[in-house]
Amino acid sequence: MDDHLHQLSQRLGEQLLQRNWRIATAESCTGGGVAAAITAIPGSSAWFEYGIVSYANAAKEKLLGVSSETLAREGAVSEAVVIEMARGVLALSGADIAVAISGIAGPSGGSVEKPVGTVWFAWATGTGEIKTELKRFDGDRAAIQRQAISFAVTKLSEVSEPK
Repeated sequence: MDDHLHQLSQRLGEQLLQRNWRIATAESCTGGGVAAAITAIPGSSAWFEYGIVSYANAAKEKLLGVSSETLAREGAVSEAVVIEMARGVLALSGADIAVAISGIAGPSGGSVEKPVGTVWFAWATGTGEIKTELKRFDGDRAAIQRQAISFAVTKLSEVSEPK
């Protein structure tokens, strides 16, 4: 893990501890990278609940309760799916905040509407607040994954900022 991501994850942990919050992750294209960044921080067991890598659509449905109708209508890489993923991991874990990520890291799998590098994010809190964002990252598979992980942790820090 690079120093920048380590610092972001450490800051996130400090904020979560300050709020007495626990976090959960639901990841697809990042393959557990956000959970790995978080758990690389010593003491993260005090604020990390758990992470689910739901790479296959069947896992999204079975583990996170994503609707098969939503997957069929919107596709796995969509705002609707990451919202359902975030809500699902929150309900499953009892955490206070969650991030969900689904995207196309490549090198194949892209389309005109959803090119390689397309990644949807959702951040949800136990109070019902949900934020979503669509990003398009450049580079090879590893670069897209790194950028998505860093972006997810950065935004988690913003959402969990003590008010």
